Amino acid sequence: MGLRMTIPTQLVLQVLLSDPDAEVHGYEIGTAAGLASGTVHPILARLEGAGWVESRWEDVDGSEAGRPARRYYRVTATGVASARAALARAHRPRQVGLGRPWPSPEPS
Repeated sequence: MGLRMTIPTQLVLQVLLSDPDAEVHGYEIGTAAGLASGTVHPILARLEGAGWVESRWEDVDGSEAGRPARRYYRVTATGVASARAALARAHRPRQVGLGRPWPSPEPS
């Protein structure tokens, strides 16, 4: 899948991959990644659309809990493999120009 591996997307994936079996709500992901909710939730929606993440709403009565229900996210088995591969590609050092490394500096 052709997901853009922006730095915020990488941070969200790193949080999810830190414990692939855990369900984490959006606020926790944002806090751990150091990102605002308005950044995290669109990323999670794209990841879910790609099949890398699944979500569920918490079954809680908001008036009894004193807060709204939370949406919990977990990386899927496919998402674990795809995310790890995408992160590895994103972190690969890039060479400059047509596959050639930087030229050696000329002696002065």
